[in-house]
Amino acid sequence: MKVLVLGSGGREHALVWKLRQSTRVSDVVCAPGNGGISQEAECAPVDLKSVDSMVELANRLRPDLTVVGPEVPLMLGVVDEFRRREFPIFGPTKMAAQLESSKSFAKEFMQRHRIPTARYAICTSAHDIKTALPHFHTPIVVKADGLAAGKGVVIAQSKEDAATVAGDMLSGKMLGDAGHRVVLEEFLEGEELSFLVMSDGERVTPLVAARDHKRIGDGDTGPNTGGMGAYSTENIIDPKMRDWLVTHIARPVVAGMKAEGAEYQGILYCGLMMTARGPQVLEFNTRFGDPETQPILMRIDSDLVDALESSIHGRASEGEFKWSQDASVCVVLASAGYPGSYEAGKRIEGLAAAASVEGVKVFHAGTDFRDGAFYTSGGRVLGVTARDATLEGAVRRAYEAVANISFDGMQYRKDIAARALQQNSL
Repeated sequence: MKVLVLGSGGREHALVWKLRQSTRVSDVVCAPGNGGISQEAECAPVDLKSVDSMVELANRLRPDLTVVGPEVPLMLGVVDEFRRREFPIFGPTKMAAQLESSKSFAKEFMQRHRIPTARYAICTSAHDIKTALPHFHTPIVVKADGLAAGKGVVIAQSKEDAATVAGDMLSGKMLGDAGHRVVLEEFLEGEELSFLVMSDGERVTPLVAARDHKRIGDGDTGPNTGGMGAYSTENIIDPKMRDWLVTHIARPVVAGMKAEGAEYQGILYCGLMMTARGPQVLEFNTRFGDPETQPILMRIDSDLVDALESSIHGRASEGEFKWSQDASVCVVLASAGYPGSYEAGKRIEGLAAAASVEGVKVFHAGTDFRDGAFYTSGGRVLGVTARDATLEGAVRRAYEAVANISFDGMQYRKDIAARALQQNSL
């Protein structure tokens, strides 16, 4: 069968890598792909901001299965258009994707269906901001309503800062259209957790949990990014907590969406804060996370194609995935200046040596391949991912591989999974 993957980042490289392992797959095309992906799959040009462009590509390729990586095509309704033309596609419809594309929709949905989340206020004017702020203690979380590539969340330390940030978002000068509505939210304390399930519209199948590292700097310092690394282990949550999350969050979301006429098929990513009063939903993503996908897919010991098809055809079950008990870790290597402005076109050295480290796969997020060499082309450049029987071993392997790689201005966090290792040693 021929599989089409839409996207061009580290998540898509991991999907291509895992899909190619299926004995049922003969061809994988990634559109538009990147330098690293081009070594493992055919890359095809496409405009991910144009449904017409994606439909045109599908008409030419006639894929047996399409997997949508990033959020923008889902928000634009690519799943609706592919289904209309009877192209099998994995992902939620435009209406269902509102859980990610509109934070205000997600908050109001959670309130309607009694899904645990932080207290909030939705603001569309300076007057709304002024009226809402007295009801919050500092710090205050300020979120742009729309898609902002992981950069639409600011933690304001004072009410004055919150008012300024919210005003800048509403004016459009900070994030453009993404900030035309703003959500103010209470600040929650605890450990963040990424909990993903696959849904066929009725049933849900949990994936293994992961923990992302959002801040740019060691010790969770500096601005938020799209993610600087992630890890996944067998004991990140126990079976009792996994069942609680399925019962009280994942299933109510899927049932609620169906009741509201927006049946949810695909991956539901629940970004959670594990607080003293229990798990609270920070956000939903309506697709695989990035970089969580890299360590999660490293732990799948079953055929990913079978699982994706069971979601599309309404037959998801508990036995959909077989998981390794190994731990996995992803360390993101980023360009200087990220998550702000950065320069591209830096030559990358040492990739072959990194790939030779046992248990390691280097996923490309923002690279070009030309004249026999790889060059940087994005803010997040590589996701060095390792698997080992223990978390300590996976971390050691990942950083051993990282030590072989270099490019001008390369930055990365040196403490991915450090807190978990510390807890393990207590």
